[in-house]
Amino acid sequence: MDEIRTIRAREVLDSRGKPTVEVELVCASGAWGRSIVPSGASTGKWEAVERRDRGTLRYDGDGVQQAICGIRDEIAPELVGRDVFAQRQIDQAMIALDGTDQKARLGGNALLGVSLATATAAAASQGVPLYEYFAQCLTEHAMPASDAVGQAGAADEHSPAMPVPMTNMISGGLHAGGNLDFQDVLVVPAGAADYATGLEWIVRIYRRLGNLLQAAGYEGRLVGDEGGYGPRLPDNRTAVEFVVRAIEAAGLVPGRDVTIALDVAATHFHDGDHYRLAAEADARLTRSQMVDRLEAWVNQFPIASIEDGLAEEDWGGWQELTQRLGDRVQVVGDDLFTTNPDRVRRGIELGAANSVLIKVNQIGTLTETLETIAVARNAGYTLVVSARSGETEDTAIADLAVGVAAEQIKIGSIVRSERLAKYNQLLRIAERLNSGGH
Repeated sequence: MDEIRTIRAREVLDSRGKPTVEVELVCASGAWGRSIVPSGASTGKWEAVERRDRGTLRYDGDGVQQAICGIRDEIAPELVGRDVFAQRQIDQAMIALDGTDQKARLGGNALLGVSLATATAAAASQGVPLYEYFAQCLTEHAMPASDAVGQAGAADEHSPAMPVPMTNMISGGLHAGGNLDFQDVLVVPAGAADYATGLEWIVRIYRRLGNLLQAAGYEGRLVGDEGGYGPRLPDNRTAVEFVVRAIEAAGLVPGRDVTIALDVAATHFHDGDHYRLAAEADARLTRSQMVDRLEAWVNQFPIASIEDGLAEEDWGGWQELTQRLGDRVQVVGDDLFTTNPDRVRRGIELGAANSVLIKVNQIGTLTETLETIAVARNAGYTLVVSARSGETEDTAIADLAVGVAAEQIKIGSIVRSERLAKYNQLLRIAERLNSGGH
């Protein structure tokens, strides 16, 4: 046991210059942990609610002083004196204290900051890497009895393992001012022998892409929120074509060495009845026509993963997409699931998607995140741990991806230091794992 002695919170800035919550937690042993909470631009309506200081001139109402007051006046008095290793009980106490379905009273940003600071402090107290502590939590704390497998099997299944990066090349949608309908075209170095090799391939492709865009008269220097290029291309398809050409220009084979992933973010161009593609002469597609479009692209390009190909409440469309493409590509639910175990269970029942995007701030606590991961894993769904468009120098999601043995990690592109902090942390972890360290 190691008692929590102090919990402090402060307002810091994220990668978009927007205020966010930072929490520091100190234990009786002197071990301590720190967490900085990210924020999304493209958000699902079922996500945990951020608490912000609306209606004030200060930071145009985006400040988080109210969330910090909630940590100081309510959360800290409730948690000080508790065992830092009681992650599940700590998270449940905060959820009960908030008392709302989407953490709207205290704020998901307040709860998550404390939850992850607890985990980092516990890892420090135990003297183990954070990824190893996350693996322990997944096995010991986050498996509901109804979803659990035998403990020996769980321990084996959740041994730390390196994820493959899924990296932004061209951005659109809410990540780049609406220049394209689809939010991101990404690359996955699926054929790389190891993480370091895959990262070098990604950098090479990114540089070649910039050169190709500039040579064709498009913007190949300015970037979107997550570091992907944001050129004003004539249509969505052209973005995929450019990325394929960049893979080839890097001396790699599309589909063998490197595959393509799409983040469609379809909710943001769904009007309730149709999918409206402004970049394609304002085309209006039914759900089946939208699936047709994605299937045609899978037939033509080395696409191995499609995220949010349909809107977040178009469950019938998700079923059709999964039935038609689920045996060929990874069908990833982000806005569909919002890292919520109940929504993932519904997806499993309906046969919607075969992969879950994991964003810790969508649900608001580590325990709920791990429950979602356990539910997905037990149904055979793959995992993609993801950053947000408003990111920070915090590297916890790199450790989380390794600790839960996620198939991929989606950090953003290989420029901007809030992204590189995580890529570089993965280099350190890979070195440790390759040397036999734990």
